[in-house]
Amino acid sequence: MREAKKIALLWHWGASLVVLRAHLVWLEKGFSFFSLLSMMEGETSWVSHCLDDNGRDNGNYNSFSELSDEDNKENTEVSLDLILPDDLLERILSYLPVPGIFRAGSVCKRWNEIVNSRRFLWNFSRVLSQKPWYFMFTSSDEPFGYAYDPLLKKWYGIELPRIETPNWFIASSCGLVSFMDNDSRSELYICNPITKRERRLQEPPGLKFPDYSALAISVNRTSPKYIVSVVKSKQVPENFFQWDVSIHVYDSETRIWMTPLTEVLSGWRGGDESVICDGVLYFLIYSTGGRSQENRHGLIAYNLSSRSSPGLLLESCIPVPCPLTCGRLMNLKEKLVMVGGIGKQDRPDIIKGIGIWILNGKEWIEISRMPHRHFQGFGEFDDVFASSGTDDLVYIQSYGAPALLVFDMTQKQWKWSQKCPVTKRFPLQLFTGFAFEPRLETVP
Repeated sequence: MREAKKIALLWHWGASLVVLRAHLVWLEKGFSFFSLLSMMEGETSWVSHCLDDNGRDNGNYNSFSELSDEDNKENTEVSLDLILPDDLLERILSYLPVPGIFRAGSVCKRWNEIVNSRRFLWNFSRVLSQKPWYFMFTSSDEPFGYAYDPLLKKWYGIELPRIETPNWFIASSCGLVSFMDNDSRSELYICNPITKRERRLQEPPGLKFPDYSALAISVNRTSPKYIVSVVKSKQVPENFFQWDVSIHVYDSETRIWMTPLTEVLSGWRGGDESVICDGVLYFLIYSTGGRSQENRHGLIAYNLSSRSSPGLLLESCIPVPCPLTCGRLMNLKEKLVMVGGIGKQDRPDIIKGIGIWILNGKEWIEISRMPHRHFQGFGEFDDVFASSGTDDLVYIQSYGAPALLVFDMTQKQWKWSQKCPVTKRFPLQLFTGFAFEPRLETVP
């Protein structure tokens, strides 16, 4: 039965072309390849084995029994492990989606060693394009939830390491996710939510217990390097219009925090939205009063390479495209994308729609607006909402319901995700989440 399980795993996940090559090998040796079993459909979780360096010995391998082509009476035992060489089996397994990799790793010792090898992990990310997933917290107090795979249109139950509550600050890039606690802002972790590998960073320097913090991470796709930024904002004592704003940057190569800028802003404060795109740190600032209601938001662009001098932050401020009830920043293929709640002309604090813009230089280009049929009953009563994205997908979620809307930047299409396997248990229950790339090779 173990051999049949192996064959079913390969066939079910669509490695048809490569399996045909294996079929030819079988035919040349005089065997028939006809016994294919169906895997469990609708499975919403995979074996909770994290990838590690040690394979597990599951005992002796069971052989695959089939009828002989000669008389259909004689049983012939054929081991798939003896027929397929490592490179061909590795090629077949690389066509599995992420959940299939975890299931394959639990089949036998040989498969576990293959999917744990560095060569396999490196090749896996280059064989199939994995769409970004969305992790939805299903509790206001506990860090539990489900991850949505738009490629297979399935939800998977996974556990996130270290994070204690859903209100922690979260940022993601190229398979890594950073978490920072919302109390002391001193606990900061980097992890791969798929493999569960993690690392705790040193406490960010600067202001203790800031009023607002914004977290961002940027992973180098060609090397195992990343940078983490934290923008802190704290009100100057007894002066509501002045705020201390500081930028702190961590380099994984040197493992050192730097504070390239500290500045006092008048009439503006920092918030909790920031992202790094193509070496530039973007973060939203918010008016503290004394301005028209149409100009409540602004966008700061800070070049992490040139590192502008103090006193120049507001000179780099980019106006938002329209009055916003809220704004969400994200990096899509090194381009800054903003999803915002569009405020009414006479009442800019009341939402009338949701739009998506991309920044071109210092000009905003509108990509799309949420269709009215989606906006009705989903976002029309929520001035603020959750939104996150990467690659070519944007996810938008109402805080008040587990419904998830997906916008494809390439196809310019709005679609609902498959229904999340969680229901709202009480009226004040809140839902939130974040997008991340499901990658096996990235290590914090």
